[in-house]
Parts: sequence; structure tokens; C-alpha cells
Amino acid sequence: INPPPSQLPPPFPLPEFSLLANPARQFSQSLLPFPPPRPESLASAMLTKFETKSNRVKGLSFHPTRPWILSSLHSGSIQLWDFRMGTLLDRFEEHEGPVRGIHFHPNQNLFVSGGDDYKIKVWNYKLRRCIFTLLGHLDYIRTVYFHPDNPWIVSASDDQTVRIWNWQNRSCLAVLTGHNHYVMSACFHPAEDLVLSASLDQTVRVWDISSLRTREFAPSSMNIDPGMRISSMALSSTSKGGAAPSIQDIVKQVRGQLPASVNADLFGSPDGTVKYVLEGHSRGVNWACFHPTQPLIVSGSDDRMIKLWRMSDTKCWEVETFRGHLNNISCVMFHPHQDIIVSNSEDKTIRFWDLQKRNCIQTFRRDNDRFWILAVHPKINLIAAGHDAGMVVFKLARERPAFAAASDALVYVKGRAVHTLNYDNGRDETVASLKDPAAAAANPFGNMMSSPFAMYGAPGGADLGLGGGPGGGAAYTHPARAMSFNALEKCILLSYDTDGGMYELYQLPKGSSQGESMIEPRRGSSVASVFVGRNRFASLEKSTIVIRDLHNEVTKRVPAILNGADNLFPAASGYVLVSNREKVALLDLQQKKQVAEIPVALVKYVAWSDDNARVALLGKHVIVLASRRLEHLATVHETIRVKSAAWDESGVLVYSTLNHIKYCLPNGDAGIIATLKFPIYITRVRGPAVCYLDRDGNPGIMPIDPTEFTFKLLLLRKRYDDVRRLIAENRLCGQAIISYLQKKGFPEVALHFVKDERTRFELAVDSNAIDIAFEAAQVLDDPKAWRTLADVALKQGNLEIVELCYLRTKNIDKLAFLYVLTGNFEKLQKISKIAEGSGNLMARFQIAMYTGDAEGRAKTLAECGQTEVAKLCATSFGL
Repeated sequence: INPPPSQLPPPFPLPEFSLLANPARQFSQSLLPFPPPRPESLASAMLTKFETKSNRVKGLSFHPTRPWILSSLHSGSIQLWDFRMGTLLDRFEEHEGPVRGIHFHPNQNLFVSGGDDYKIKVWNYKLRRCIFTLLGHLDYIRTVYFHPDNPWIVSASDDQTVRIWNWQNRSCLAVLTGHNHYVMSACFHPAEDLVLSASLDQTVRVWDISSLRTREFAPSSMNIDPGMRISSMALSSTSKGGAAPSIQDIVKQVRGQLPASVNADLFGSPDGTVKYVLEGHSRGVNWACFHPTQPLIVSGSDDRMIKLWRMSDTKCWEVETFRGHLNNISCVMFHPHQDIIVSNSEDKTIRFWDLQKRNCIQTFRRDNDRFWILAVHPKINLIAAGHDAGMVVFKLARERPAFAAASDALVYVKGRAVHTLNYDNGRDETVASLKDPAAAAANPFGNMMSSPFAMYGAPGGADLGLGGGPGGGAAYTHPARAMSFNALEKCILLSYDTDGGMYELYQLPKGSSQGESMIEPRRGSSVASVFVGRNRFASLEKSTIVIRDLHNEVTKRVPAILNGADNLFPAASGYVLVSNREKVALLDLQQKKQVAEIPVALVKYVAWSDDNARVALLGKHVIVLASRRLEHLATVHETIRVKSAAWDESGVLVYSTLNHIKYCLPNGDAGIIATLKFPIYITRVRGPAVCYLDRDGNPGIMPIDPTEFTFKLLLLRKRYDDVRRLIAENRLCGQAIISYLQKKGFPEVALHFVKDERTRFELAVDSNAIDIAFEAAQVLDDPKAWRTLADVALKQGNLEIVELCYLRTKNIDKLAFLYVLTGNFEKLQKISKIAEGSGNLMARFQIAMYTGDAEGRAKTLAECGQTEVAKLCATSFGL
């Protein structure tokens, strides 16, 4: 299938106007149209969310609603992963040989797989088993997909057919024949009755399957009625003038009497007709897919080209060809939410192509692994790619909206508009519109590969016809990474990752809102920028911090001091936080010196308290709390990614992860406040409410219950009167509070929350509350509880409780010894009678020893059969 490199054609035909077409000019290998790109110039940092190491991954599928992904391996195993938690949930192993196709059902607990064992298996992941197998293909199965609405499965196979199955009655509905080489992929149209197939016969075919909706199919059966016969009379009636019947007549007669599934296997299905045959690739086509909303098709081939096609009601034609891959293209797909094509290849790269500008805008590269498969999440901004050594799940771009919170308002960017949200009255206004940054518009993904059209000029192909709305519109632009807000001068600084980093300084309109007025920014290059005073801002350029005024004029340069500095964060006026991969330092810009530092790796964001007394340094999975001078206060580790944080007015840090809102006290105690359905970015915390922005830049308010962390904070600050007030209001409950109080040495406080007698008893024992423990022990009436209470009471000298515990457990030996110690011989005599009545000879003898009763000792010895010892005892005491 894949010829050796020496037989491969050049990356693309050389245009006539290219200098490279001049035979008189000799070029070295480095001047070929697309030399092997340098990783440092092409591959920018991938926003990796999850990565696995395994056998070669041949198939991938995202679950439509849960944070799950299926991967099918060349070894024959199917793995189910939770990419949010980074854990393997399950493994399915029934296929014999590589599994190339995998797909989740859009709304049921099912997934389908197809492999080199010619079998299509439908699995129930809740039951954790295969529920049935579909047989019919005669060679390797390449892809399998569920229909978005109907109970259908489409499969592509090396037997040169595409089959459509009804998975409910487990029958083959149609066999689409026409390709004359391996069919590498096949998929349903998301809305229309169409199927798209790609084959190594160098064609892409669009099939019309609308007739399948109205047909009733019989259950699949290969049993032909033995009584069915084709008579010579019936055959002769189909020919003219009694002449011998033709082959067509015989086939027609046979097809009329066979079941539908047998007809499909023998003769192909009339229910799927070829609507378009797309020819244009010079080598086998490995993948083709429909656009989710537009009448577009994209295909990728062994000729290293990606072709874009447009459909109408009557025809389908080629619109554009994307060149740049250096080896066979394995998979190519449309991004569901942006005008972008994603492709991967055996040249070990993933490339992104802008549908509007029609060029490659970013490349991700691996050193040793070829890419084989792609999957794009239908709802969120995630892409998965399978390669020789596993798979990787990554983001196309950051989704955190740029925002900055002032004392009474939130300033944020949504799209290319600046909004202000007044916290007091909830009024949201559009202050101004921002111009697209020139660099970002030309290169939205940062480090951009040289476009093939930069050398030869952009072709004048037909317009794609991409309108506004989802899946159509202007070229994608990278959002701002961070914002710094100057409330006094109403200025904002936006930082971008474009071209190694840049900033934009905007002066917002003062006074009344200016609506959609366009603002002209002042721009510059920097890794990060923040305001450091009323009329100054600092930008990090290489190893220097450059101070500028609001006219973008340089006023001072300060050495970054920290080796390898890669980010700036705001601090108090005249100060700035500088970070590298290992630590964060506080710099005094006036004196040009480092004031303090703290070892924290890979800090992404910081959050200052309202009084600037504390700061939270946020990493990917860690939060470090520090004082104003970076003195360490506490560290909190998370298994889920930390997204944002804000301080409330009482000094508690409230932060969000991918699926929770949590709190952290100044001493490091943390807990969960609420569970999230979708990630949010906290902008402010006041009382029982959290203000936030979602990933689309929409503001919102979420009510929370602050009782738990308020209670713990009061305990930490030893405000016991307020603690008693909260207890009296009965607003706290739960085992977590009890465990916390026990752990922190407050079992007497925990007693107020507990109704379970066993827990009350344990807490009372821990807090030495003997009376409460005795009440609980009476309810429990458990010998173990009485013995525990006796030991605790004895340590405290509470002999009355000790006596009661010994009486309840009928521990005569310990009770007798207690009476001896206290000199209570009257009760000791009573105990002796009790021991005599119960036949406890050992206790009687011991009590007789305590009381000096020689006659009683002799009598007890005689009763237990020790006659000689009894005589000796009696003689010794003259009895």
C-alpha cells in the first residue's frame, strides 16, 4: 500500500511560474519546495491535556457527554480512558488482531468496533461486554461509525465494499460496491442521507442512501428456501420468441426470489447509489469526511495532499488543495467549531489549515512516532491523535477568557469586544470593539509554518461560501492570554502568545459607554505585560523588564535578575512578580533588586487578596499560598487541573478546578464547595455567591454555601463564641466536619454535631467527656464500650464510673481489687457472696486472701478438690 520513499512523487507539482521549474538553475536539497521543517520554527507548545503510552493506536472516539475516550490498538485491545482524571477505566479484549475502527453511540451506552478479524462488535460499556457480533465482511475492517439518528452502522473494509447495518435487528441493510481497491474510510453525513467513502483506488465517493429510510428489511438470513426453483418455463418467459434466456434475465429472476440480505451479499444493494465520484488524487485516499454544517468534503491521500471539495444538489467539485505534508496523510477532519482543517500524517506531524486563508497555520511534531488517526470532540475544544506509541489529547487554543477584576467591576474581552460588568447592579456594557492584531490575524496560532502560497502566491480558487455562524465566518484568531487593568486611567493591557509574545495597550473610553466604537491600540513585543503604577506598565523582553508609560514610550529598563524568566505577574505598586520554571521572585522596580523569592514550579496565574496581604500562586496541579513578601503559608495539591482562584473578604481562597469549586484556608485546609457541570473562571467571591466567566466569555453568578469554610476559619482564629453561634443555628452537618474537628483536636466541638451513639461515644472518650460517654455507653450497652469507658474513667480517677463499668461487665476480679484499694470491705463481702453464688471459686479465694479469711480459703480449696492443700491451710491457721 505504501511504496518506499524512493518511489514517492514530489510533494506537489512545480508551478510553471516557479523559479524551481527552471532546469538551468541548480538547487541543493535545502532549497526544495518543502525541506524538512525545523521543530523550533514550526512546532509550538502543544496544550496537552492527556497522554498515554501504549501499542500503536489505530482508532479513537470521544464520548459525546462524558470525559471519556476510546482507543483501539494494533495489539487488538480496546481501552476506555477518563482523559480528565488521566485513568484507565476499562479494557475490552475479544478481537483477534488489530482493531482499526471504534465509535461511541451518540446517546446510548454502546460503542462499536471493527478489526482485522473481519468482525464488527457492538459493546455495552456499562455491562462491560460485547453484546453481539456482525459478520459479513471478507477482509480487514477499516472504520465503523454509528448513524447520528437511525439504528445504523456504516463500515468500510479491504474487501472493497461499504456496508450499512441495522444494529437493532442485527442485519445488513446494504452493501455499497463500486470501489476497486481497499476502502479506507466511510462515514454518514451528519444531517442528510449520504455516505462518504475513500479508497485506495484514488477516488472519493458520495452515496445516496435515502431509500433505506422507507424500506423494511427482513432479518439477516443465509437460508434459502429449498423449495425455491427457477423453472425453465419461467426463464423462457423472460426471453423473446422463446430464445435462450440471457445472463441478465437469470440474475433478475434470482434476485426476485432471494432475501434482501442475500441479494446484498451476492449482487450489491440497489438501496445505495453513487451520487458523486471525486477524482483528483494521484494516489490512494486514506480518509474523507463531511463538514458538520457546510456542504464541504475534505480528503487526505498518499499523494501528501489534502483536497477540499464543495457539493451542490447536482455536482461536487474541487475547491482547494493544501500541500505541506511530507509523507502519506493518515487522517484529516474539519474542526466542529472553527474554520480549520486538522490533519496528521506518517511524517510525524499534526497540521492545522485555515479554511479562509487556505494555508497551514501551525504544526505539531513528534520525534519518533508516526500519526495514524484523529478524533475531534463534538462539543468542547479537544482533539485526540493516535500515534505509534500511544495517543495524545490536546487543545487547539486556550479557552480562558481575558479578564481583570476591579473593586466594583469586571472588565473582560468577549470575541473582539471589551465588556464591563458592574458587580453592584449587574449591568453588562460593551465598552468598545478591538481591532484584530495584525500579527494574530496573519498568524493566529503563533509559530507558523511557511505557507506554500508564500512562495508561489495564493491560488484563485472558487470561494468556499462559508457564511457566518457556526462553522463559517472569519478566520480564527487566537484569544488574548491575559489581561491587566488600570482602573485609574481606564487602560487595559492584553498579552498574546503570537509570534513569541506581544501586547496591546488600549485606552478605554471614559465617561459614558461608547458602544461599538473601534479603539486603536499601541502594540509591542513581549512575553508578558502588567501595569506597575498609575501611568506605567512593565513588559518582559528576553531577560529585561522594560518600563513604559501610557504612550508606549520606554522610561526605564530593569534586569529580570531571575535566570530564564518567562512570565510577569502583578504585585503591589512599584513591584512585579517574575517567574521561571522553578521559582517566583518579587522585584522592586525602583531599586532594581530582588526582594524575596519562593520555590514554585511552572506558575500560570496569581491571585492577590483585596488588601494585598496574601497571594495565591496557581500551577497546573498545585496552589501555593504566600504572604506579601512571599513567605510560604500553605500548599495544596490537586489531581485535577486548577483553572482559577479569588479571595473572599474573610481571607479564604476560593478556586475552581475542571469539575469542582473548592476553598483553601490560610493554613492549607481545603474542601469542596460545589460540583461543576462545566469549567468556570472565578472572578470574585462575595458572601454566598461566586461571580464567574464561562469558556464562551459569558458572565454568571453561582450561589454557594460558605458555612463550612467560615466555621473552620472561626476555629482557626479561635473565635469560639461565633463557633457556638453556628452550632446553635444547626447549619453544619456531615461526617467531614466531624473528622475535621477530630483531626484538629476539637472532639468536644464535634460532639454537638453527632447523633449516632457510637460516634458520640468515641468523640466523648477522645474529649474526656465522661458523662456524655457514659450516656452513650448505656445506649450501646456493649462490653467493649464499658471496658473502654472504665479505662478512661480510671485514668481520670472517676471511681464511681469505674465501679459501674465493672458491674456492667461483671468483672469481679477488677471490682474486688478496686474495693481493696478504696478500703470498701463491706462491698467486698457482697462481691464474695456474688462470686459464691456464681461458682467463681478463683474470685472467692482471691477475696478471702484480701480479707484475711483463712477459713474461707480452706473451704474454697476443699470445694475445688485441693483437699491436701486445704488441710495444710487449716493446720497452718489452727483450724
